[in-house]
Amino acid sequence: MSSRGTMVLRFLAAPTDVAVGGSTVQAGRVLEWIDKAGFACAVGWSGGYCVTAYVGDVRFTRPIPAGSLIEAHAKLIYTGSTSMHILVSVLSANPRSGRYEEATECLLVFVAVDDDGAPRRVSEWTPSTDEERAFHAAAAERIPIRSEIKEEVARTTYTAAGSGPQMTFRFLTAPTDANWSGKTHGGTVMAWIDETAFACATGWCRQNTAAVYAGGIHFHRPIPVGHLLEIEARLLMTGTSSMHIGLRVRAADPKDQVMHLAAQCLSVFVALDDDGRAVPVPAYTPATEEDQALQLHAQRLKELREGMPVLDLRP
Repeated sequence: MSSRGTMVLRFLAAPTDVAVGGSTVQAGRVLEWIDKAGFACAVGWSGGYCVTAYVGDVRFTRPIPAGSLIEAHAKLIYTGSTSMHILVSVLSANPRSGRYEEATECLLVFVAVDDDGAPRRVSEWTPSTDEERAFHAAAAERIPIRSEIKEEVARTTYTAAGSGPQMTFRFLTAPTDANWSGKTHGGTVMAWIDETAFACATGWCRQNTAAVYAGGIHFHRPIPVGHLLEIEARLLMTGTSSMHIGLRVRAADPKDQVMHLAAQCLSVFVALDDDGRAVPVPAYTPATEEDQALQLHAQRLKELREGMPVLDLRP
């Protein structure tokens, strides 16, 4: 179900979508759904292939049980010369009641590309209702804040001088990970990011954990199938029950194994008891200058996120 500039995907959450050791859908799978809905909307508007450039401010407001009916609503709210800003909302419902409730919402930026992978121009989208004008204005207001976040992330360094708790996943991308262009699907990369962050958070608190936020996901370069992928997660800061985790994705051709930055972001997880209630986590104290700088980095990102204009998409 869609019209130009909108897209709705509808399907059932499968048992294989459930998080490790739980009964609800893992955040990484939700990120895949978000990316697919946004991609379909972007392709429909641009009339050709698009790549995910940015995924921002994903807030997981409630868990999604396996077996739920899922609707992913995507709506174009702003265009640049080659980019499309798309608001995506994921809702779920018990099949018996059919009453949908929102589980998460976020803004994605896609860039239209030609057959050589170079950006190509897209048709301008013009709002025609008060609601669309409000979305358009909010998207425009987010652009400078997003640029600040990107600059903040870009000037942050992760080296061996850092002593914070880390987790690194390392593997080869497979043909089953490919999108329509033969590169690794952006949603799949986000699912891997979530898995690595989950392992880091769970290793620190030694309890059940769940993602409550993923943001500032900047994709710097496509990842070809068959390349060596390395995802590093590092604990940057803790709250009462939260853990702020910085993540970097690097990729290399196995022939030379020279790693290049492919994506980076920050995720926030909370510790949960067996009833799903938030519980305290051990406090993390930065030990080195780099650790202290990374903690300040996490605090700065938190402040920037809080200044983001609110977007609200209702079906």
